[in-house]
Amino acid sequence: MTVQSSRPGEIKALAGARAIPPLILVLYHYCEGHHYRNFKPFDLLIGHGYMWVEFFFALSGFILTYVYGARVIEFFRGHAYKDFLVARLARLYPLHIAMLLWILVVMLLLNSFAHATGGVSIYEAKYHPVVTWQTFIANIFLVQAWNIFPYLSWNGASWFVSVEFLLCLLFPVYLLLARGGWASAIGLIAAGIAGLWYLSATGKHGLDITFHNGIFRGMSAFAAGVGMCVLYQKTRAVADQMPEIAISIMQLIVLVWMGFGTFDNGWSHTPRDIYTVLPMLWLVYVLSFDRGFAARFMQLPILQKLGEWSFAIYIGQTVWLQLIRFFESGYPADDTLIFGIRFGDLIWWPEPFALLLVCVVWGWFLCTTIELPANRAIRRYFGRKPAVA
Repeated sequence: MTVQSSRPGEIKALAGARAIPPLILVLYHYCEGHHYRNFKPFDLLIGHGYMWVEFFFALSGFILTYVYGARVIEFFRGHAYKDFLVARLARLYPLHIAMLLWILVVMLLLNSFAHATGGVSIYEAKYHPVVTWQTFIANIFLVQAWNIFPYLSWNGASWFVSVEFLLCLLFPVYLLLARGGWASAIGLIAAGIAGLWYLSATGKHGLDITFHNGIFRGMSAFAAGVGMCVLYQKTRAVADQMPEIAISIMQLIVLVWMGFGTFDNGWSHTPRDIYTVLPMLWLVYVLSFDRGFAARFMQLPILQKLGEWSFAIYIGQTVWLQLIRFFESGYPADDTLIFGIRFGDLIWWPEPFALLLVCVVWGWFLCTTIELPANRAIRRYFGRKPAVA
């Protein structure tokens, strides 16, 4: 038996929930580079956007445990662990390497254009993206976020992929820790939350941790997700007997909790980040039963499709965030009046949402032309062939 066999059924609510984080993260990265809008509901929602990465890591821990948890022994014999790593790298690596090479091409083109016109490329400006050969090699081997460099580099969003790769390497350990039933559920969730609390309390920017200690951020949220899956498995039979209204009430409580954590928790990048992250972690659990009003919403076809494109939307955003800086060099000055309105005020709302639309279309393109075909090709090429009699 291979490690990919006997997959449990898909949890559609969690598949749809993947659609939300990359959309918020695109707007968050735009606002961090272009200032916020001084519209409190929008600013607080987007300003806490980086914490949706915790949701991603917890969701990853939950889903991988859900799929592979019953086959932990296989990871320590035969080819099961190798098959698992091939499957995960087939999912993560093609788009990562494609975007790394694409940013290299964009850098060479913009540098050449700047030199030909006497301008300054965004890659040569004072606050330029870090694009050194050392970081390029680290990105190829997916170790760029392992506390090696004091900055993000090339495709900055790929720090998440680097940490996710480390979590894949460590996954058999998490599976072993998940074999203790209730004790594992409580212990892993508590350990994950404690790790995130410590990082938020001691970090200079709350939980906005990437190139330095991002590995510990990922390990903590991932542990919480693994624990949530064990808790789901222990409570699923009871939950299946509950009326759907009871599941909906649990989801409503978590969503209200998230609302307070987002809109009544002050500004982000502080030790209070933990209070925003906690309900995000529990959202994974309350959606996992695939019932209730929030789960039904996440099952909408448009969210299912955006969820399918979510990784491509996330990993593909950086090149457009960088190109915006190039396009903006040709904009009028912010104080230029257009129809009696300052250009800086006029452009602020349409620009980030146009960026979001471009990133969604780009994500669809990347997913359908690179991610899915490359995934199938790699798994077919590296997958074990049945023995010939």
